[in-house]
Amino acid sequence: MRLTSIRKLASTRRALLAMAFSGFLSPALALDATPAPAVAPAAKPASVTIFAAASLKNALDEAAALWKSRTGEDVSISYAASFPLARQIEAGAPADIFIGADVESMAYLADKKLIAPETRKDLLGNELVLVAPKSAAGDSVALTKEGFAAALKDGRLSMGDPASVPAGKYGQAALTKLGLWDEVQGKAAFADSVRSALLFVSRGETPLGIVYATDAKASPDVKIVARFPADSHKPIVYPIALTAAAKGEAPKKLLAFLEGPEAAKAFEKQGFVILSGK
Repeated sequence: MRLTSIRKLASTRRALLAMAFSGFLSPALALDATPAPAVAPAAKPASVTIFAAASLKNALDEAAALWKSRTGEDVSISYAASFPLARQIEAGAPADIFIGADVESMAYLADKKLIAPETRKDLLGNELVLVAPKSAAGDSVALTKEGFAAALKDGRLSMGDPASVPAGKYGQAALTKLGLWDEVQGKAAFADSVRSALLFVSRGETPLGIVYATDAKASPDVKIVARFPADSHKPIVYPIALTAAAKGEAPKKLLAFLEGPEAAKAFEKQGFVILSGK
């Protein structure tokens, strides 16, 4: 700022303060008339954006923090149900890496040529479980009509919406295989993600919920009361890939990190199974 401008600013402020002490203007308004300081520069944007299944939150947040400690680079992560995330990518949402909770969501993007196919890999596995609030009486529920009736009573069964949430699809398939779907679907409370279904149980709003084993591990307010047989539904697979829109080396480096041994520790800590095949 030039010297003349500085002198004018000082003169204006002295005049305002003089008016304040003369009773024509409050001191607060006089001081408020001082120009605001310059706005600090905006924070550096994250170099890579990940769209990931909601059930990955705890593990992926830890892996992203480890990545930042190694590289100094921030990672932006959007969590939701897999298929809605895939549809957002289709609509042009800026994502560099996609990690779904089922092969169908990844296949949808592949069919639309929205991923880099050579980077696609089956990264993780999981287990489907039935949970109840930690305070609930009893530590097990039989996967039978009688078992569900006794545990639910007049309550509802929270689970992901089978129309869009992979955990809901696996849950519907498992209940159908066990001959329970017709019995319990009228009592189902469908959620927009597996973490929302978990929240209903952890708050005691529903007496039972179907989630992944990793979700149950992430919440201290629920307990596993049954495990669905592995052959009652398709294998639970989390595929990962770069999107077709990913640019530069940063997304490639982060992808390699997430597939590597350091990130594997964060995933295994939350109960995920590391898959080696593509």
